[in-house]
Amino acid sequence: MNFLPPNGALHGIALDHLLRWNLAVIFWLVIAAHILIAAAFLFRRARKAPPASSATTSTAGLRTLLIVESITLLALTALYIGMDITAQRLWAARREQTPAAQAIQVEVTGVQFVWYFRYPGADGVYGATRPGLVSAPTGNPLGLDPADPHSADDIVSAILVLPAGRPVDLTLRSQDVIHGFFIPGMRLKQDAIPGMLGHLQFTPATPGDYPILCSQVCGLGHYRMQALLRVVSPGDYQRWLAGRERAALNANAPVTLPTGGTQ
Repeated sequence: MNFLPPNGALHGIALDHLLRWNLAVIFWLVIAAHILIAAAFLFRRARKAPPASSATTSTAGLRTLLIVESITLLALTALYIGMDITAQRLWAARREQTPAAQAIQVEVTGVQFVWYFRYPGADGVYGATRPGLVSAPTGNPLGLDPADPHSADDIVSAILVLPAGRPVDLTLRSQDVIHGFFIPGMRLKQDAIPGMLGHLQFTPATPGDYPILCSQVCGLGHYRMQALLRVVSPGDYQRWLAGRERAALNANAPVTLPTGGTQ
């Protein structure tokens, strides 16, 4: 039985293996602890009170008990340190991963209570943004500066569309409060913090739709701060991207794209 959502990322295999190993170790330790508690309780009830002349025997028994407890404690400490080192190495490998040269760049912006995704367009450069220009009702939720030529082909979408098998480098931002960018199906989770830029690198492997959630309680509308990651084939992604670039370059077309399929 699998208690996790289906994994759709390359790095998720190692992470799932580590999680299952940790849960298995904890499960059997809990079972062993309860067996020892039950055995000690039953043994104490069955044992008769020792005579007064058995002080030497009691001392030897206490010494044996202390040795057993010390060995058990050392074994548990070594097990915990091993599990911690394994997890730290996996986490360090993910944190220190350098984005590949061909990695797709996408900027993720959290704002109460929506996720926005910006692609740099054909020129590969994000356009400038200005807080004073932020206006979601007029189609400019990120405050793109129309005076900057690099912003003309920027694509702003309410869904995240990515091709399978291509490395991705996400830049995380927040306009207001701390939001938790969380894609359970991709085994990704990191906070978007106002005034700071965060990065997440991963490679989606399995086409499909994956919910994007907010893991931080960011306000009264936190429960509805959801979006969608759609992983498609490389060909479908190029067609989607080309269509969105044409729409962004069209002066009569709004910059913000509707939520929905890849169209």
